[in-house]
Amino acid sequence: MSEPAQRLLGTLLGDYWFWRREHLPSAALVDLLREFGLTESAARAAIQRAAARDLVVTSKNGRKTAYGVPERTHRMIINHLRRLLDFGAEDRKWDGRWTFAMFSVPEAQREDRRTLRSRLRWLGFGPLYDGVWVSPWDRTGDALRVLRTLGVGTATVARAEVAEDAPEAGNPLRAWNLDELRKSYLDFLARYADLHARVTAGEAGPAEALAGRTRLMTEWRTFPDADPDLPGELLPVDWPRIRARRRFLDIYDALGPVAEQRFRQIVATHAPDLAELAAHRTSTDITRGAPAEPEAFPPDDDLDWAGPFGQQ
Repeated sequence: MSEPAQRLLGTLLGDYWFWRREHLPSAALVDLLREFGLTESAARAAIQRAAARDLVVTSKNGRKTAYGVPERTHRMIINHLRRLLDFGAEDRKWDGRWTFAMFSVPEAQREDRRTLRSRLRWLGFGPLYDGVWVSPWDRTGDALRVLRTLGVGTATVARAEVAEDAPEAGNPLRAWNLDELRKSYLDFLARYADLHARVTAGEAGPAEALAGRTRLMTEWRTFPDADPDLPGELLPVDWPRIRARRRFLDIYDALGPVAEQRFRQIVATHAPDLAELAAHRTSTDITRGAPAEPEAFPPDDDLDWAGPFGQQ
């Protein structure tokens, strides 16, 4: 069973079944996933794996199985969606300083080292040198928390400016490949140009809307993992991130009502009474009345689950 199936499942539940306590029949979830070309067996495997990880909970009514979204997963959805939908807004002013996380982890503890790197990357750090990671934003407290949690004692976290006459090879910006990032944003813009045109013309039907909106979100989620929202002051002129974000939000919000129709149609074939409870979210209303929560670092097992939830 492929990870993309996990991401699709999470995106669908996060976008149309958010903060619902009712359980959806397994057959409805299978049909939703089959909209994306998954076989029935692959769809069922994705659902069962999510249940095994307690990301969804199971209930039985006779021989029929249904799945619901627990509160833990709802709160994880809120945290990740805030991260995704705020990404690229370019509304923060950079103070000219970098956060450095420097550490040494013995070879015998390579699993801890892998986990540390994964968590730092999720926080927006990039690898500058071996054992030296850097972020343009103040993530001092987050980095210290991660180091303490993993028991990494040989470590230093510092917030500092880089000397103006420092060697170019030591520029912290080199922790990210700007050429690859630019290409990724331009490819995203090109890939969704046709769908954007159809959305603008009002030509996207329910099936296309559900598929296109879900794939859009699962693809957009890759950008915060590759780009820590690098400050505009550091980037080349005409950097394409803001245009990519605008296209993402335009499509995501415009397709919401139409995609919701398709979600309801599929659920209605198995549970008509539940279908009317489905509702789409928008970029300006991601919590739908849920209590505000401070940003929480997801457990390692959740980092790669589903569309908006974590990193690969």
